[in-house]
Order: sequence, then structure tokens, then C-alpha cells
Amino acid sequence: MTPQKKRVLIVDDSPTALAWQRLLLQGERYETLTACDGAEGVRIATRERPDLILLDVTMPFMDGFAACRALRAAPETRDIPILMVTTHGDMANTLAGFEAGCNEYITKPLERAEYLTKVRSYLDRHFGGGA
Repeated sequence: MTPQKKRVLIVDDSPTALAWQRLLLQGERYETLTACDGAEGVRIATRERPDLILLDVTMPFMDGFAACRALRAAPETRDIPILMVTTHGDMANTLAGFEAGCNEYITKPLERAEYLTKVRSYLDRHFGGGA
């Protein structure tokens, strides 16, 4: 029996960022789900319960910080690892991300090896194995 692929939800309003992250993750054989804003991301995460959430900060309707707080408040999603993936790498935004409940903060532009190492780290830690 083939082990089930780990599912990663990418939440970003940039089509380019979504496509790049999907490409990286599918190359690692992860199943990807996508959302274009924070509110949609919360809805999809609640319904699909992915193994990991990659969350942009600046998005329409609900920013990443608000989405992160909503995900942490819901019993269905509170334990899913959340990695903020954003261009806002200054200390104030980084602290705001951790205060909202994220597990890790990754700045864009993405460096492939660092990005995949952090993703693998959280999936392995959460599930005790590789992809």
C-alpha cells in the first residue's frame, strides 16, 4: 500500500508565488491545495485539514496575521503547522507573525533549499517521516 501524500495548503494572492511554491512542492511529491486570500485559506484549511499551511502576509479580505489567528482559534486547525512566507521580513512583521501563532517565518524571494528544508522539517516533525 502506497503511503498517502502529505498535503500542503499554499495561501498567497500572487499567482506567480502560488505557481512557484506549487512547482517546488510537487517536485517533492507533496499534494498541494491553494487559496488566493486569507479568508479562503481558512475555509479550505477547515474543510481539508492539510498537513502544513504556507501563508502569505499581505492579501485581500483577510491578511495572513488574521488568518493565522483564525486558524489557531479553530479546533479543526489549531495544531496544523503554519509557515508565514512573505516579503515582509522586518522584525516587527516577524514578531507579529509569531504572536499570531505561526511556527516559522520565511522571507521572499524564496531560496529553494531553505524553503524545502523548512517545509520538510515541519512535515517530518509532525508526522515522523519523509514525503
